[in-house]
Amino acid sequence: MPTIKTTTESHESASTAKPAANKSPRVKKAATKGAEGEVSQLRIRIRAYESKILDSSLKQIMDTAARYDVVVHGPVPLPTEIKKYTVNRSSFIDKNSREQFEMRVHKRLIDIINPNPKVIEALRNMSLPSGVNIDVKMM
Repeated sequence: MPTIKTTTESHESASTAKPAANKSPRVKKAATKGAEGEVSQLRIRIRAYESKILDSSLKQIMDTAARYDVVVHGPVPLPTEIKKYTVNRSSFIDKNSREQFEMRVHKRLIDIINPNPKVIEALRNMSLPSGVNIDVKMM
């Protein structure tokens, strides 16, 4: 039985193939920097029911960061989360009579670029008003 050799490249595909020299490898910017050039970032997300209390706590955080000469991006206002609740006014007869309540959660975002340990310690020891929720993430 004779063996038949097949080639994987046809004449049509060889003429339409593009040279690979034009393509450059895709490299992320963070990967090109060395270990000493890495940029660390502290992302602070603040939530509160009242916008005035939220703004006062933001001012405290911004003043603390400015005291230690750190680059700060923000505050960035995020969309307000609105939760609506509808309840009956009476328990038995009036189905058409209802009350509506809503809770608004105001949110802000602050990025601190290259935080030093003194800034992190100062932010950790800061006393903020009740009703303010803070999420801190190191990126």
